[in-house]
Amino acid sequence: MSLQYRQITMFAPTNEAFQRYNDEMDDNLVLYHISNLAITLSNLDHEISSELDGNPPLWITRRRDTMHDDIYVNNAKVYITRSYQAVNGKGKLQVLHVIDQVLQPLQPLGAMSTTTPVYNPNAYQFLEHSDVFNIGQHRLRSFRQKVNQLQKKEVFNADGKHTFFIPVEEGFKPTARSDFIDEKVIDGHVIPHHVLFTKATPEGQEFESLAFSDNVKVIISFSVSVNGQEELTYVKSNTVAGDAKHTRGVVLADIVRANIPVKNGVVHLIQRPLMVVDTSVIDFLKVQNLVAWGDQESALSSELNITEKEDGPLCKFYEVIMDLGENNQFLNELTLAKDITLFAPSNEAWNENSVQNIIRNHQKLREILKLHLVRERLPLDAIIHNNMNQIYQAPTAAARKYLYFNVVNTNSNQTLTVEGGGVNATVTQPNIAATNGFVHIIDRVLGVPYTTVFEKIKTDPMLNITYNLGKRQMFNHQLNEMEHRYTYFVPRDHAWLKFQIRHPSAYKALFREDYGYYTKQILERHVIRAGRSYTVSDLKLMANETHPIILPTTRDPLKLRVKESDKNYYVEWNGHWIHVFRPDVECTNGIIHVIDEPFVLESDIRLTGSAENTRVAYTYFLLFVSYTFVKILGN
Repeated sequence: MSLQYRQITMFAPTNEAFQRYNDEMDDNLVLYHISNLAITLSNLDHEISSELDGNPPLWITRRRDTMHDDIYVNNAKVYITRSYQAVNGKGKLQVLHVIDQVLQPLQPLGAMSTTTPVYNPNAYQFLEHSDVFNIGQHRLRSFRQKVNQLQKKEVFNADGKHTFFIPVEEGFKPTARSDFIDEKVIDGHVIPHHVLFTKATPEGQEFESLAFSDNVKVIISFSVSVNGQEELTYVKSNTVAGDAKHTRGVVLADIVRANIPVKNGVVHLIQRPLMVVDTSVIDFLKVQNLVAWGDQESALSSELNITEKEDGPLCKFYEVIMDLGENNQFLNELTLAKDITLFAPSNEAWNENSVQNIIRNHQKLREILKLHLVRERLPLDAIIHNNMNQIYQAPTAAARKYLYFNVVNTNSNQTLTVEGGGVNATVTQPNIAATNGFVHIIDRVLGVPYTTVFEKIKTDPMLNITYNLGKRQMFNHQLNEMEHRYTYFVPRDHAWLKFQIRHPSAYKALFREDYGYYTKQILERHVIRAGRSYTVSDLKLMANETHPIILPTTRDPLKLRVKESDKNYYVEWNGHWIHVFRPDVECTNGIIHVIDEPFVLESDIRLTGSAENTRVAYTYFLLFVSYTFVKILGN
């Protein structure tokens, strides 16, 4: 009848969308896809009323950024090239929009009480009467009690368009967690003035919560983790300003049932409360491997009240730790330590073939895991502050091993990278708060090399100058070969800049194409090419402060002595003790030692410096001759 007599807009899911849909299909489902107004693509905006009883809204999102110019209705994407409009026999305009998901209304369970407000409920009505709605096995009793007890009913009753996050009952185990819920925490579960469905919202985009005042500031964003073929969506609260009751840092929660449309916005059911920091680092890892999913009743007897679910963003990391078995010192330290920071590789990071090989070697694995642990609290802002005037290095639980940090500024965004054992990783999720420290999720396993010496110096932000010098006479190309093993003493950029201050002419000459031979000659002095590569400790065993070691290079024999002082290594070359700023940067075909002074002889300086001075003098001579010649012609 609607098609025959009325103007309508119909949102039509594709066949594939219905194949993925496994819930009940009835007349109500059809009515929820229809509006009694004819709305074309250009006019799709904000919200429109559906034909379902109570006229619950359909929420429209226009997502415009560099990668998207998309329209969503609730969580379904509109195929804008397939929209169609026509006039029926009664002269009424009708519009068809094809969408990629079935729109799922909030439906009651069976017969309903006449006193229960079921039709088109707002967020508070949904929370108050959640038992009568079809939300699976989830129960919301504890959070509902806290909302009523703290008199925060108006937050969920508010007119307008908002996003609400409601923790399910399992998220309040142990029961002491409920004690952390106060008015600010309730506010931290609401994003005002934005209706955010998961697919329609850019990952990582931050929104202020209601808990955003002078004293406490909480922002909320969505995060996506891929585990195999499955894409998992999380919500994270980031308390950027806290107080005695509200700890700074990120709390990550699974979205266990997403995109429940209500009259004043959308509700997402989450696995645990946001803002509440009450788990240790090791308990956080456990929760990523074991989440309230499946047989919840049998889970209540465990300490964390959770059942197994192998799709948390760090579940593989936790499995690797547990596979070390008895006498697991790394696990013991995570459990007992009071102030730590853990750089935790994501699930995807463990899929590399080189990493899989390491997992089987438990002795090597223990050392690699220690490389991910720092025995102090290092939130993101502290790392950035420490890195402002110099490259910040933090000692790890592995003896004489450090992590090195670099902050990359892109437009208004800051990205933190961390290097350990020759591997440079990006921090994809910083500042996950725990009672005994912080967890930063990274995209690679530290200490398992995946680049050649050439690729490492090309991409390392600390080694740009040496890489550019190596372009002369194609010196760098050999460093990609796998037939040999290289030990390369690489001056960092800071070392070359100090050299420039002392010898500006010689430094300038090193970059001239016509002096490329001399540049190559100097670099060859820094490289040992042999059947094996050498760590600094290897060299220290072969040599000491009184007996130097002589190693062959392409150019001159490299005569070195090695010493250790205050947990730092130094090499003596040509009478100078040079600090090894970053020892043992492992690569697939060798090892790099980053040093604080280049191996440059006085004769190199005289040669390049005098050559540059001769070139400058010759230039001035040519200018003088030209000027004189022009003057003669003028006369």
